[in-house]
Amino acid sequence: MGKVVMYSSVSVDGFIADENDQPGPLFDWLTSGDIPLDESGVVKVSQVSYDYTRAYWDEIGVTVAGRHVFDITDGWDGKPPGGIDHVVVVTHRPEPEGWDPEAPFHFADGIEAAMAKAQQLAGDRIVEVAAGDVGGQVLAAGLIDEVRMDVVPVVFGSGKRYFGSVDAQHLLENPDVVQGDRVLHLRYQVRR
Repeated sequence: MGKVVMYSSVSVDGFIADENDQPGPLFDWLTSGDIPLDESGVVKVSQVSYDYTRAYWDEIGVTVAGRHVFDITDGWDGKPPGGIDHVVVVTHRPEPEGWDPEAPFHFADGIEAAMAKAQQLAGDRIVEVAAGDVGGQVLAAGLIDEVRMDVVPVVFGSGKRYFGSVDAQHLLENPDVVQGDRVLHLRYQVRR
């Protein structure tokens, strides 16, 4: 079974989007470099960020995200982002009307069902859990092994919190830190 990683780009004050669900400059680092990170040619980062991010992306087998993220991205047009094989969507609603049943998206009613499906699909690869409310729920359930943050030098003041509505203390180990161009890549192991 692969490890479970909670991940997102985040503001210095801990937000993954502003009050209007907009990421603002949180993803600017993904388009400010010279090294293509994927085949699109749009995502270009510094060499340091490429080395760190590409190695991580290559390990991901499944992403788990909430229905809200799925809806605001229009389901990524049925193609998982970043070349990931599958997306598991945590939702209490049915899949969208007209959704292509062949798309590699799976809909689960709750985090336990989502994580079981994600682990099955990922095998020994990483299960990535999107930060925010779903990520916070998975962390609170004790199912996160590692927290990764791409910390961007911006302060939002308010918005959508990286850890969602987590209201308990969770200890993390000392971070691994990689400094990219206008981003700090942080990785913490979750203390058990």
